[in-house]
Order: sequence, then C-alpha cells, then structure tokens
Amino acid sequence: MDQIIEMFDHAYGSYMKYAYPADELMPLSCRGRIRGQEPNRGDIDDSLGKFSLTLIDTLDTLVVLNKLDEFEDGVRRAVRDVRLDNDVVVSVFETNIRVLGGLLGAHVMADLLRQRGDRMQWYRDELLHMAKDLGHRLLPAFNTTSGLPYPKVNLRYGVLNPLSRTGTESDTCTACAGTMILEFAALSRLSGDSIFEEHARKALDVLWERRQRGSDLVGTVINIHNGEWIRRDSGVGAGIDSYYEYLMKAYILLGDNVFLERFNIHYSAIMKYISQPPLLLNVHMHNPTVSVRSWMDSLLAFFPGLQVLRGDLKPAIETHEMLYQVTKQHKFLPEAFTTEFRVHWGQHLLRPEFAESTYYLYKATGDPYYLRVGQSIVDKLNAYARVPCGFAAVQDVRTGTHEDRMDSFFLAEMFKYLYLLFSEKSQVPIDIDDYIFTTEAHLLPVSLSTTQLPCQGNNTEAVPVAQQEDLFTHSCPSTETLFPNNPSFAKTIRDSYKYLTGVGRAFHPLPIREIELPLHDNGMEPVEFLKSMGISLTPLNEIIAGESGSQKEHGVYRVKLVAEVSQTPEEEVVPHVVQLISPPFLGRTVLTAGPAKFGMDLSKQEHGVKGSIVKALPYTACGPIDNTVELKGHIALALRGDCMFAVKARQLQEAGAIGAIFIDHREGSNSEETPLFQMVGDGDSTEDITLPLVFLFSREGAVLTAALEEHHNVDVLLLPKERQLGHDKTENTVGVNIKLRLSEEGGLDEGAPRGPTLEFVLEKDQVLLKEEEEEELRREEKSQQQSCRKATENERTKLCSADSSQTPNSNRGPDTNP
Repeated sequence: MDQIIEMFDHAYGSYMKYAYPADELMPLSCRGRIRGQEPNRGDIDDSLGKFSLTLIDTLDTLVVLNKLDEFEDGVRRAVRDVRLDNDVVVSVFETNIRVLGGLLGAHVMADLLRQRGDRMQWYRDELLHMAKDLGHRLLPAFNTTSGLPYPKVNLRYGVLNPLSRTGTESDTCTACAGTMILEFAALSRLSGDSIFEEHARKALDVLWERRQRGSDLVGTVINIHNGEWIRRDSGVGAGIDSYYEYLMKAYILLGDNVFLERFNIHYSAIMKYISQPPLLLNVHMHNPTVSVRSWMDSLLAFFPGLQVLRGDLKPAIETHEMLYQVTKQHKFLPEAFTTEFRVHWGQHLLRPEFAESTYYLYKATGDPYYLRVGQSIVDKLNAYARVPCGFAAVQDVRTGTHEDRMDSFFLAEMFKYLYLLFSEKSQVPIDIDDYIFTTEAHLLPVSLSTTQLPCQGNNTEAVPVAQQEDLFTHSCPSTETLFPNNPSFAKTIRDSYKYLTGVGRAFHPLPIREIELPLHDNGMEPVEFLKSMGISLTPLNEIIAGESGSQKEHGVYRVKLVAEVSQTPEEEVVPHVVQLISPPFLGRTVLTAGPAKFGMDLSKQEHGVKGSIVKALPYTACGPIDNTVELKGHIALALRGDCMFAVKARQLQEAGAIGAIFIDHREGSNSEETPLFQMVGDGDSTEDITLPLVFLFSREGAVLTAALEEHHNVDVLLLPKERQLGHDKTENTVGVNIKLRLSEEGGLDEGAPRGPTLEFVLEKDQVLLKEEEEEELRREEKSQQQSCRKATENERTKLCSADSSQTPNSNRGPDTNP
C-alpha cells in the first residue's frame, strides 16, 4: 500500500509541479498540456477545457488516499483558479464524467469533512455552485428534437450560437448519451434544480425506446435528431460500455426500479448474444447471431466488475482471467486485441478498467489471487510506464515506446482502485460502502435516494416487459449465497482458462472423445454443418487400425472427433507509400504508409493513384465537408480521430475527393517505431467506399503537411511501396572501377592489354585543367557537401547532386566518380 501512495505522489506531484494549472501533464516533456498551444490531437483534445482537468478529476482520490491536507489545498486552488466560461469546444460526455463528476465528488467529500468539524470549516459549497454553473453550460447540448444530446458544446456560447464553432454534428455514441444520469441526477438532488435529471432521464428513455425489440440490444452510434442507428454493431466495450453501467448504478443511487428492469433485460440479451465466455464479442443488433468483428477493445475490461454488482460471478471470473492472461502476454492490455489474443491496436493509455474489475472481484470473493493480480498491475506500471515526470502512456505494447500523455483518469481511477484493493477499512477515512462509483470513479452517496427525493416530474414510467428472472434480478449479491462452504469457487473457474493465451504451457493434444451424431436417411446435414464450422468427422475405422468402425442401428455412426484449434496466421500488412512527385520533390520524398482493408485496392492499380493534396475542412472529416469545391478531384488530407475511418472516407467520397490520406493524431508516432496496420471499416458493409485510402503516422504526416504549407500545390502518388517511382528492383548494385590513362590518340603502349575499353579523347586545342583550378573545384565540392550535411529534415528532400557543385563557367562533363 505504501508503494501505491509513493506512485500516486510521483504522478500527482509531477502534475502539480510541472503542469498545473494546465489540464494535463505531458510526462515526457515535463510540462502542461494547454489546448491550442500543442498540436491538435483531434477528439482527444475535446476533454481539455482550460479548467485544470487533472486537479478536479483527482480531488476525491486525495480523500480516499487519506491525503486530507492536499485535498483541502486542492479545493482552495480549484475555487480560486478554475474558470468554466472559456471559449472552448468540449466533449459533453468527458466533461460530465470528469469535471462535473469531479466537482460533485469533491463537494460531497468537503461537506463530509466540514460536518466532522476538524477540517474545511471555511467551505461554503463553492464546488457545488461551480458544478451547477457547469451543468447549465452543458444543458444547451440537449436542445435536440429527440432529447439525445449533441456530442460537443462550447462552454461560453453553447451549441447553436454563431460563435460556438459546433452544432453541426448529427450523431453521438450510445455511451455518450447514456452516461449522464448519475452526475445530472446527483446535481439535481443536491442543488434542488430538477432540470438536469429531467434531461438525463429523457436521453435514457430515447435509447431504451430505440433498442432492437427482437434482441433487446442497442447499437453503437445514433442520430441525435431522428433517433436512427448509424452504427448497428452491439457489444459492451467502446461506444456502449457505460450506458449499461449507468442503468445498474442509477438504480443503486436513485432507487428507481425502472432502471434495474431495463438493465436486467439488456443483461439477459448480453449474456445470450455477446458473452461467449471468456470472450465478449460484438454482434449486429438486428442479427445478433452474427459476430461483426474478430477483436475486442480494452474498455470492456470494466464489465466483470459490473457483473460482480449484478451477482453473476462465474462469467466475471472467466472474462477477468482471460484479460489477465492477455496482460501477461503483452505487459498491458492493448487498446484492442484479437479473439486469438494478439495485438490489434497496440496503444495502452494507462486505462484503469482492469484494475477496477480486479478490485470488485477481490471484494466479492476475498480470494488473495486478486491481490497478486493487483500487484502485477503495480509492478508493470513502475517497470514500463514510469518516467521522471510521472507515468507515460505506452504508444505500442509491442515496442514499449512511450507517448507524451498522462490522462486525468489515471489519477482519478487507477489509484483509487489499487489503494482500496490493498487497504483495510480502517485505512480509508470514509466508509466506501456508503458510496457508488461513477464511471470515472467519483464518489456519490447512495443516501441520495432517501435523503433527497426526486424532483417533481422526474419519475420515469415503467413499461412492463416480460423477462426471465434469476436469484439476483431484484437483490444484491451475497457471498454466503454465492460461496456456501466453497472458498475455492473462483479458482476452479479460473483453472479452465489458466493457459488460454498459450503463455506458460507446452502444447498437449486433448484426449479423443467419442460423440454420437444422428444421421438422417435423406442426407448428412449434421456432418456438413460441423464441417462448415471447421470440424472434421472421420469414422473410427479409418483412424485407428483394428478398432471397430461398425455402423450402429438407426443411422448412428461411432466417429472420432478430431478438432484442431489453430491460430490464424497474422495477415501481412503490405507497406504503401505517399510519394511526392511535384517540383521540387520529383519523387525523392517517399513516406511509408499503411493500407486499408476497404476502398480501392491500390495493389491492383498498375500506376497507383495520382493527385494534388488538399486539407479537408473540418480536418477530422467526421461531418459534412465545408470545402467541397477545393476538395473535388483532389486527394484529401484528414486527421485521425472523432469517428471511424469508414465514416471519414464516405464524407470525403461524397465531397468529390479522389483519394484520402489519414494522418495519425498521436504526437510523435512514426513508421520506424510503430508497426504498420491496416485500417478497418465500421462493422457494416464498406462496399460503397471506392476511394484509395492510406494512413500516415504523425511524423510522416508532418512532412506532408509542411510541404503543403510551403509549396501550396503538392502532387502525390499513392501506391504499394514496391511500385514507387524510381524503385530499383535489383537489390545488389554493381560498382565498376575505371582507370584512365592519358596519351596521344592511338598512342597506347605496345603490349598494353586489349579488351573492352573506353576512350576519352581530348581535342588538340583543349588543355587539361590546371592544378589550381582543380583545387578550387574540390573546395567548392567540399563546401557543398558540408551544407548538405547541415540541411534540415525538410530540406533533405532536395538532393545534393554532383551537378550542384559545378560552377556556371565549368566545362566539366558528368561526374564519373564511382
């Protein structure tokens, strides 16, 4: 536990020393990240509102860790320094869970300490007043026909004001609209203003009404104006995760049965279609038996913790163990990983969801195994993420390279869960059982449901829906019920998945089992069905000599089931390039790019795709394109982030672009340190996308954008790397040494060797260069070479050739130096 305190001090102390009052710490640069003063990272920067984000997000963590002096100092700073009326566009979702939740959690802690009488006697609900101010600044986002909020809002000008620079968005994610109820209801209950809870309930009502009635699942992205689903893939990870979490926790916080009933119906659908222990897959909401992708994202790591709250421990233990095995293999949970546990997207942002589920499972089972899991998290953070000025995100778990970011949730969540995992109740200055964690781990008192009654008109009507009920449908889990005289319950479940990823075990073939399949008179349907699943069935007498393979009566064969589960070989990524072909580059600047799994197949285009590049407006290309006139007939540049690659491609294609180059928004990423990957679609069909698409990492993208800024008209060629212009397919070049001898024409010595010869003839009236002229030329060449070496990265695109060393009056021929 002391180790966790020391780690927290290192992280929080670095923020306060090097970054405050900035929103976040840049741990590699040892300075604060201030929006507008650093390169734009797309939607990631929508969390930053120039409101000292990390301080506000960390305040109630200080109380949990018993750092009450630092808490009081932090509250004073927040009250004195933080402004909420900034002219900046922020994410409604992130600002709600991090800032509004942080203010409310800190207010609850400050009020508690004030009531105890020994601290915070000066406090007069300033944080609650700030929370109410912020709540009113978020309310304009709910001004839609459906009641679903806009995804972004300007803190000063709202959404529809001409100065707001937002309001053009037409859709939002399910979690973005469905993760408001805890903070907004708590704000209404604490302030007495019902408007916040009303809007949050309305948004939840819309999502519930728009669920797919056949499957009881919801999609990932929804239109905020008409309620139509934009992305119909359904899972429990990114885009949906906290919607399910907030239904369950809204019942715990507010005591309103309608939220529990909705959660239970959704949960039954999740366990029927999405949960395939230990995996949690994404399916199509209208056809939930179809899996829409072969990878999982790290945000779903929260789900075992939610299952613990539900009382469904067996699948929680199974999924958590799978996640633990993935961390053993890759050190951290990659941002996305395949169903075969290989890296799909290698970034790790120090996310806390796995630690959160570990905490919940330990509290539910008391199994010390989960303390060992927690210790492994601590050890890996110190070994692979700790830097002199804090903790840095990992850009790619395969290479271990760092990223210059330490998100506020690392302090808000990770250290709360780790400290509570290892601490005794007496070491925490509050009774943690009196509070519910928000999705950002802020603490709201469960007493709100009884001490602060719902405001008038804030009762959601429950519509009866038939559902299957179980032991925990309407009751909290009990360890006595879950583990009657069986302390090894969790271990017996975990052992089945101990070597799931293949780490730590040699392969041993499974023993052969006998099964019986009914074979109908009119065909072999069961066998063909199993074959379609990749399972081969062979009569025993064809496998084991001497064994009877006799046919049984009634059309039943005794067969041997030989099923081999093998890892699909990783699909090779074919490197592509963006080659700058207009002057002054002339093909000499070549940028390594990644391909896409959809759109035009550049490998089938003999000469690639050529065009001039134009920046899309907006740069993320997630909404309607503003500069369609300039973009039409050109190759578009767009920034990664805010939406899926397929969404960007459709917007650019509709605007008339003939190709698209997407540039990574993560600072410093480059093709030398980060493996190339193929861009994937959005889960739906991408056959309508016909543009050629390539992806540049940040460093290569900076070369391209700098060229555009300097020269304004830049032509590029998009094609596979092996086909780039000037690419010499002969890998081994041959050097030739040539000896020159000067003599009169025809005056070679008698007996000189004869063979293939080159003769350079000087006319009689020409003279050889004098020694001093040769020396002068040598000095000029040396000067040119030195200037080449001093050239900047961008200037190196202009090759320093031998021709550049010639003087205007020189009559020298081509340079013949080998």
